[in-house]
Amino acid sequence: MASTMSSQEFSLSVADCPLIQVEGWDGTLRQFEKSLSASLGTKLPASVGETVHHKGFLVIRVSPRRFWLALDDGAQAPSLAVDPDLGCSVSLGEGRVRFRIAGADIARVLSKCIAVDWRAPAAAPGRAVLTSLHHVPVLFLRTGDTACELIVPRSFSQSLSDWIAGLDC
Repeated sequence: MASTMSSQEFSLSVADCPLIQVEGWDGTLRQFEKSLSASLGTKLPASVGETVHHKGFLVIRVSPRRFWLALDDGAQAPSLAVDPDLGCSVSLGEGRVRFRIAGADIARVLSKCIAVDWRAPAAAPGRAVLTSLHHVPVLFLRTGDTACELIVPRSFSQSLSDWIAGLDC
């Protein structure tokens, strides 16, 4: 799946989003994080909203015990060895798509559809925020000064992309 819409000031592309959710059980967080960090070969984001890019994937802390691993285009999923006594992992990729949005007018367009302040430290480049878009839960990921990604449920992707495209006026 891939589609693109653009104007002079704004572009939107939609593509598949290979995504893995990894979550630690309550009471096992310290052991779980140590094990996951070793399995991935990288440090984990320390707080909700932080991200760490490593070898073709982005580790996003979406809640205190939950991480999303968003794979770069064409990247292979890392091999995970999650101890079932510490947590679990599940693929979310079949149910999500990635919107890549860019352009000089991005802050104005997004201010009409998500409740995230583009200028706030929590929405700085490299940060992620769980929010909603037209009453649909999405993950907002700021990727640059005039660029971001939204990870959205696949079942809403066409209506959301049409709705965002209609805001570019």
